[in-house]
Amino acid sequence: MSTAGGSNPEYVTARVRARRSALYGDEEYRKLIRMGPAEIARFMEESDYESEINALGSRHSGVDLIEYALNRNLAKQFEDLLRWADGRLYDLIARYLRKFDAWNVKTVIRGLYSEADRDAIADDLIRAGEFDDQLLDQLLDAPSIEDVVDRLSGTIFGPGLAEAYEDYEDTGVLVPLENAVDRTYYDHLLEGLVVDEATKQYREFLEAEIDFRNARNALRLAQSGADIDPADYYIDGGSLFSASELATLAQNRDELVSAIRESKYGDELSEALDELEAAESLIGFERALDAILLEYTDALGHVFPLSITPIASYILAKEREVDNIRAIARGREAGLSEEQIEQELVIL
Repeated sequence: MSTAGGSNPEYVTARVRARRSALYGDEEYRKLIRMGPAEIARFMEESDYESEINALGSRHSGVDLIEYALNRNLAKQFEDLLRWADGRLYDLIARYLRKFDAWNVKTVIRGLYSEADRDAIADDLIRAGEFDDQLLDQLLDAPSIEDVVDRLSGTIFGPGLAEAYEDYEDTGVLVPLENAVDRTYYDHLLEGLVVDEATKQYREFLEAEIDFRNARNALRLAQSGADIDPADYYIDGGSLFSASELATLAQNRDELVSAIRESKYGDELSEALDELEAAESLIGFERALDAILLEYTDALGHVFPLSITPIASYILAKEREVDNIRAIARGREAGLSEEQIEQELVIL
């Protein structure tokens, strides 16, 4: 639809509430953990994934069927959001959905870095952003990370990646490239955003997303051991940390958690922060950050329901569902225990 004309948040948020109610809950995830891939696919067939499982079932089976069904359903859900939305709301949603372009760029780079094969990288792409299949195929066919950077030169991510590539070559870690992608995404997301009653809570949500992205990146840098100052990779737009504060806090996870607890997020998220504090690994810490962001966004969506914030909250919740089902299916295929799989999930 055109971005001209008025918005229609009442209609879109009503449709989103119905979609949100159909998402799996924690009880469904605990059931899925006890199933094998074939059982998981049958379970999905009895839910919102019915059409995808039926359409793909003659060509795929097991984890492949689950993967393809998840990705196709995710793209369909977000195409529906854009189809429903008008005017300014359409533009805000379209901008936010560029996060999947950012995801796909980082997925291809990570795949090449780890020497994964093309099919494995392709399975992890989420075709729900603005990049068309032709560009995504060009990225998948790139023989090196340098070629990926070259092939993205005509996109919004090109200049930042070109600048970060030298740092990547010097350090051998992906953080400079990944951070360049994130910085570009958030710069374009915030550019020209008019903050009024309809977008005030959305701006607060974006601040939280940037705050937690900064925390995650700083911790990854600290753990990598690379001689990189986290302040050099700070993403503007958050409200919790300055660049210098973040560089200091990244060296002490307990102090980082304390800073979040004493911030505006603390009152709403005390229970989630307890989980964050107890996380034994960086992966566990990142899962807890994801849960905190989702919980915080839900709270903001209730403050002003006729805005993009409940829609952004649904997008996060749908991502969480897809990530959780994928982690369960892969974990079962790899022979992980139920306890090991549950550690990979974002459960509120």
